[in-house]
Amino acid sequence: MTAAIAKIVVLAISLALDVFAVCVGVGVRGRGERDRLRIGIAFGSAEVSMNLIGAGLGRVIGHFIGEAAAYLGFAALVGVGIYMVFESFREETGQLDLSSGWGLLLAAISISLDSLGVGFTLPYLGLNVIIALVAIFAASIVATSLGLSFGRIIGTRIGGATGLIAGVLLALTGVVFAIARSQGI
Repeated sequence: MTAAIAKIVVLAISLALDVFAVCVGVGVRGRGERDRLRIGIAFGSAEVSMNLIGAGLGRVIGHFIGEAAAYLGFAALVGVGIYMVFESFREETGQLDLSSGWGLLLAAISISLDSLGVGFTLPYLGLNVIIALVAIFAASIVATSLGLSFGRIIGTRIGGATGLIAGVLLALTGVVFAIARSQGI
């Protein structure tokens, strides 16, 4: 596996883990095939959109501050990962339906905020951005389907831990990418 493909796979999986975590919770209520597709497309589209916004911001900021922008982006990944770890310990309240309407929109936006930081780093990773975005979209749909499918089975056991794992993985991704960049990899 080439370094570029490995980076894309790590990014896609890192971003998909929080999608999976949310979908496990949503899946506890049980969802049909149409719900899975709608939720998957909404979450995947939000992830890709935030990556594009982040990549655009990354290029603009990179134009002004140069090489430091890459490390700023990697620091953003670490920060978002740490934030996700802390958020994984918070207890969800309320009965907002995350499978449709405003609930789905809010869920899609909230779980894709980490993609803003990831998108910020895309111009500095030496990746084909289109392939990365397709991989992120596909991973989001797979994570949605798996999360909804297994929600009843594993929701109460590891639902919160999945968010924790996603945050740790995202923070470590930022650290590893910063080290790799400094080593010329």
